[in-house]
Amino acid sequence: MATVKESSTNQLNKRLVTTKCPVTFIANKMGNRWKPLVIRELFSGTKRYGELKRAIPPISEKMLIQTLKELEVDGIINRKAMPVVPPHVEYSLTDSGQDLEAVITEMVKWSLKYNIQ
Repeated sequence: MATVKESSTNQLNKRLVTTKCPVTFIANKMGNRWKPLVIRELFSGTKRYGELKRAIPPISEKMLIQTLKELEVDGIINRKAMPVVPPHVEYSLTDSGQDLEAVITEMVKWSLKYNIQ
């Protein structure tokens, strides 16, 4: 991932908008096309990396790794490295991630109501 210049005007504006507007805050957290799909897959329970990759075939490995890292940094998912041989990692939703189920459900309803698919 590219280094972000935190002191830039763009980053300052982004922080200002996301702290002052709740809708922009959640849009920023859900901001790429893959995050809602990863979160949706985790609604049914803990998954390993390979299970997520198989469940979302069009996502590249790079984008899945990046998306998982961003969701972890945002406190939406937990990453648990299992101390076994061979090692594997499990992903699950945090409490705040679980709370997104109601939000995403309402977004789906709105999308279906206006035939946006």
